[in-house]
Amino acid sequence: TLTSAFIAAEDNRFYEHGGIDVIGLARAAAQLIQAGRIKTGGSTITMQVAKNFFLTRERTFIRKFNEIFLAIQIESVLSKPEILELYLNKIYLGNRAYGVKAAAQVYYGKNLDELTLAQSAMIAGLPKAPSRYNPIINPERAKIRRDWILNRMLDLNMISIAEHKAARQETTTAGYHNPQPDLSAPYIAEMARQKAVELYGSDAYTTGLRVFVTANSELQAQAQKSVINGLEAYDARHGYRGPLDNIELDGSESDAEKKQILRSYLAKTRFTPALVEESTSDQLSIFSLDGKRGHISLEQATRAAPFININKVGEPPSNFEGLFRSGDIIEARLIDNMNKDHTQTEEGEVLLHTEEATPPQEDEHQASREAIRDYSLFSFELQQSPEAQAALISIRPKDGAILALSGGYNFQMSKYNRATQAKRQPGSNFKAFIYLAALEQGKTAASLINDAPLVFEDKNLETSWRPENSSGKFYGPTRLREAFYRSRNLVSIRLLKSLGINNTLERIKKFGFNEKDLPKDLSLALGSAGITPMQIAAGYAMIANGGHYIEPYLVSRIENAQGEILFEADPYVVCDQACENENAARTETLTITTAEAEISGRNPEAPTIKVAPRIADERAVFILHSMMKDVIRKGTGRRAASMKRSDLGGKTGTTNDQKDAWFSGFNTNIATSTWVGFDEPRTLGRSEYGSRAALPIWMEYMNVALKDTPLANLKQPNGIVSVKINT
Repeated sequence: TLTSAFIAAEDNRFYEHGGIDVIGLARAAAQLIQAGRIKTGGSTITMQVAKNFFLTRERTFIRKFNEIFLAIQIESVLSKPEILELYLNKIYLGNRAYGVKAAAQVYYGKNLDELTLAQSAMIAGLPKAPSRYNPIINPERAKIRRDWILNRMLDLNMISIAEHKAARQETTTAGYHNPQPDLSAPYIAEMARQKAVELYGSDAYTTGLRVFVTANSELQAQAQKSVINGLEAYDARHGYRGPLDNIELDGSESDAEKKQILRSYLAKTRFTPALVEESTSDQLSIFSLDGKRGHISLEQATRAAPFININKVGEPPSNFEGLFRSGDIIEARLIDNMNKDHTQTEEGEVLLHTEEATPPQEDEHQASREAIRDYSLFSFELQQSPEAQAALISIRPKDGAILALSGGYNFQMSKYNRATQAKRQPGSNFKAFIYLAALEQGKTAASLINDAPLVFEDKNLETSWRPENSSGKFYGPTRLREAFYRSRNLVSIRLLKSLGINNTLERIKKFGFNEKDLPKDLSLALGSAGITPMQIAAGYAMIANGGHYIEPYLVSRIENAQGEILFEADPYVVCDQACENENAARTETLTITTAEAEISGRNPEAPTIKVAPRIADERAVFILHSMMKDVIRKGTGRRAASMKRSDLGGKTGTTNDQKDAWFSGFNTNIATSTWVGFDEPRTLGRSEYGSRAALPIWMEYMNVALKDTPLANLKQPNGIVSVKINT
């Protein structure tokens, strides 16, 4: 039925001609002479195959001659069914559907053998103009085209009179049946796409690849939620910046025109763009993009406390006077529909069915508009999308598998993946690697360093460098443990100076950092390097696993359409005793001959596990774990002590003027890093340290990630002695 519909619509002499239809070409030529321009091309199905596979879509005589020549060649080497198969599987049918099987799924959610005659005719009407005859966008025009094809099928004796009548009476049921993902994770999806293209080039788009990722769906959903909540909480602390825009209204705009205006603001907000139609002292009357009219009361405008500057917020308004005016474009979120009986027309107008709002009969639509303005159908709350951004990366320390990743507040607003692309200064978040280098070179958690002023003179600097602690105070001789959990800058600088910069860099770069990104001066101790959140998260994962080198990876395997594995990740794995035994067994298997393999049933090609190499002294890493747990017990990350887990260690990080805020933390099973800042670096506000801006995001995520999981502490290695210190 479907093939008959296409032949009736596109080329009813398909089985009679040898690639070109002389009658069709003559008709096209006559139309060209009469109209003075190309109206139809007289193309046969074979000519369309030639065009779709080998030529461009430009409408020129040279291309048409090439099309005719190729069609004759195709007919000489392929059978009619083969040509028809190529055509039906290549033709573009709108809504990103190439081929009839895709179109059946997109428009009807069916397989080809499940389509009705009317539905087949509807799809057959699309090649002529996929947008003009799209049954979703233009159902009336598409139905006219469908019925014309049904008439053609009847005239060509392809269907009976009864079938024709029944098909024409069938209502249009097309809708957009796109696959609904279990989880929308656009930053993850884009990274997976990039990996597939890296491996297979443009074939990645056409060969039906299935890409499997390491991300956990529950953790991924929580990562995205935590980033959104953390940024909105930050934004709420800093006040309302005002409407997105203001447009001049003359009162004649239709709802459709207002929707068109609002649609242009979609890329600027995660919420619903809305137009203020009227502003009174205690209420905003608004029209939203989804066609709803409603109001925002003062109680629902708690976000309206005005932004004065990054460090100062005004008082919540007692009225709306002077804050909003007609024509303002704002961001809003629907609260409820106030339980009123109403319907919505195709134009987006809301019509009431309550007795008190019954309009006079002489002008139903005008009266309903007046009723809408008199009765607030929907209740909204004022919202604002943050300007600040964030990233979260969660890694399995054992092998580097990425469990969750969020590259920003909203992918549709900004596709820039801050987790992998943004090089930012980590500040004190980087001190973990400096202190580990010190522990490896003989320092202990009890070693004393003088927390006292330092002045550096450098001919390359305009003024002397006088680094300070965040408190502006100095505390004298301080143990490394306390200096770390209180994040004392002067101790870190003196420590790095005593270790030697080059010596420390040699140890730090083992954690996967690019040496070119690391400054070769004492500012390294304060995290002045430009490093991506992914690199920081990977480094912390290597600390979490006891000091073994791993590489973050997202794509675990890629299969073709037949389920055959084309690519499989081969990560470094931190090996315990069971792993080492398994590796030994696999190595033994590799040494046996093929004949022995056939007798024993072993696979001589069984791969060995790629054991993660050790990059840091296990004793130094164990001591660092202890120090990092103190950050949460009694240091800058003590807010996380409310999680009541004794296996967590971490470190805050804040750069100069609070331009970047960080928190990275872990147990031995999961390591997670969070970053908050503006894309164009500027201060987050004087009180927005890592403990306030980034740590809450980390905590919200880790509370879910660690729920119902046992404690996971690093096992104490040999060669560790605990000694009480006389404070």
